[in-house]
Amino acid sequence: MKIICIGQNYVDHIKELSNKKSGSPLIFMKPDSSLISKNHPFIIPSFSDNIHHEVELIVKINRLGKHIDEKFSHKYYDEIGLGIDFTARDLQTDLRAKGHPWEKSKAFDNSCLVGGFLKKSQLNDVNNIDFELKKNNKVVQKGNSEKMIWKIDYLISYVSKYFTLKIGDLIFTGTPSGVGKVDSGDNLEGSISGERLFSLNIK
Repeated sequence: MKIICIGQNYVDHIKELSNKKSGSPLIFMKPDSSLISKNHPFIIPSFSDNIHHEVELIVKINRLGKHIDEKFSHKYYDEIGLGIDFTARDLQTDLRAKGHPWEKSKAFDNSCLVGGFLKKSQLNDVNNIDFELKKNNKVVQKGNSEKMIWKIDYLISYVSKYFTLKIGDLIFTGTPSGVGKVDSGDNLEGSISGERLFSLNIK
């Protein structure tokens, strides 16, 4: 199983981190060792003092595909979920300044939460999905897939040019604005259209 992540896919998030909009989707990967085990907390690693939450819609691939035409992308998924791409922002800032890859800041052990999934049939329009993240019962991130720079079907087609997509692969589609630091004792709760899909404790 591959975890394929799309960076900088919401204009407001690009602005909040003072980044520049890319001319094509920014792709990075997380290994399966980044997955947080079911019902386990996220434990802040010792190597970072600034871990950020980034809530994202997730697409679960349901068939083998390569060089997928965008008009056929909808056939390659029937579930959309919600998760968190945890980011060691202090490490990422340092790595970027040096022109180095991001892996240490993005792909470390337990840096990836995959919550629940909804059937695509439960959603009226994949390009109009409301989702949000609460930290300690306060909404800190709120997004809608309509505001994606690159929409889900385009991303599937684009990614498949470079990587063969296999059953069970996950595509994290990018985070909206509102990313921020997590601290020990925090609770994160994510939902799509008001339906809670995960609750996670920070330790």
